[in-house]
Amino acid sequence: MTGMDNPGEHLRIDPLRIGVASTRAISAQRPGLVVFSGGSAANSLVDVFEHVRHLNDFTLSYVIPISDNGGSSSEIIRVFGGPGIGDVRSRLVRLIPDDSPEKTAIKGLFNHRLAKDYREAREGWSSILEGSHVLWRGVSTPKKELVRSLLNHFNLEVIKRTRPTSKFDFSGASIGNLFLTGARLFTGSFEAAIYLLSSVCAVPDHISVLPALNTNFANHIAAGLADGTVVIGQNDISHPSAPSNAVPLPATLAMWTEHADAVEDANLPGSHPALRRPAIEFSKQGEEELPAQIEKIWYINPYGQEIRLPANPRVLDSVAGCKAVIYSIGSLFTSIIPSLILSGVGDHIADPSIRTKVLILNGCIDRETGPSTEPYTALDMIGAIAAACAGSRGSCRPEEMDYSTYVTHLIYVESSLSPVVDKTRLNELGIDVLRVYGIKTDRYGGRQEPAKHIGRMND
Repeated sequence: MTGMDNPGEHLRIDPLRIGVASTRAISAQRPGLVVFSGGSAANSLVDVFEHVRHLNDFTLSYVIPISDNGGSSSEIIRVFGGPGIGDVRSRLVRLIPDDSPEKTAIKGLFNHRLAKDYREAREGWSSILEGSHVLWRGVSTPKKELVRSLLNHFNLEVIKRTRPTSKFDFSGASIGNLFLTGARLFTGSFEAAIYLLSSVCAVPDHISVLPALNTNFANHIAAGLADGTVVIGQNDISHPSAPSNAVPLPATLAMWTEHADAVEDANLPGSHPALRRPAIEFSKQGEEELPAQIEKIWYINPYGQEIRLPANPRVLDSVAGCKAVIYSIGSLFTSIIPSLILSGVGDHIADPSIRTKVLILNGCIDRETGPSTEPYTALDMIGAIAAACAGSRGSCRPEEMDYSTYVTHLIYVESSLSPVVDKTRLNELGIDVLRVYGIKTDRYGGRQEPAKHIGRMND
């Protein structure tokens, strides 16, 4: 990266050598690196973020949204309420060190999903509860009994909530999700449950996984499209579930509401139908495009009305004490922006003492950054981040010249399917651009490769 030619020029800093290139510019009281991300996509860059942390002697905080209402999390939310925990669990398990057979066994246990067939899933679940499942091999007795006790506590809560009209569906359930829910129900605290899972997983002390919201309740999002359409719920925004013949739906909204209210679950009577539909099965492959671009994301209450929520205080403390912010790869509007629109986040990111704010661009356009007839460009994505941060502060969408308040660097992968990057325009806006080369795949073109980030950023 180039230095500062004159006092009025935008300060450019190598986004990896933060502690070296910007020692004079940034106070020593800001020892952290904060990564805004979702779950599975950013897991491929965990080693990169650890490398950056180690190189600069930082602490590392991952900020994860809890608005996911799809997959096995949807069944937990339906029966127990509470936050969408799948992405938090995914990151915690990814962070388990691979330095002992027991840790490898624990990773395998918490990554395990039960069979999709209901009867097979129940049989597998019973053998895990009894301690006879092969997954327990390699796990020491003290940890095994601790984990089993909380899984059995979860199972007891399932039995207590079983009704003729409502039974918990274990099909495809993640054992890590069930453990985290059992711990939350036992302690009464989501963050206490995260701490317990972190301890069992031996996540290093210098790494924190922070839910964007500290809550025991479900929080959902909605998306406003350019054509005026409103899409309710993260699952429908990102990857809607395929229609199922197993659960026939009433023909009208009124009939659906009456039908849903007759089912005893954790949803409040009259909750929005889109938040109550089964969403265990979905696919991110071959997904249908949205009819228009997403313009805005906001939080909603169970009835679909917009609400404003404050960020987890620990998230604000982490950003306030950091030297760099990274917006990781993943779903822009459901993995990154739900954390940015929370009250307080934009103010902290806008702090001029945080000199390095890096967006790592996805290697291809997805459902959220389409449609293919009018895909988002890199500048559009930076604008969406800037608008989310400004909205968090109660402000209107900023002008392009102010985008660098929230994004100072862009890293993108070279691919024919990548979003368009206008390097000249971004440089004019004070945003430095770094190009890397990723792995080519038939479906998605260039994908982010950790080694490439490390090599290019160390130059």
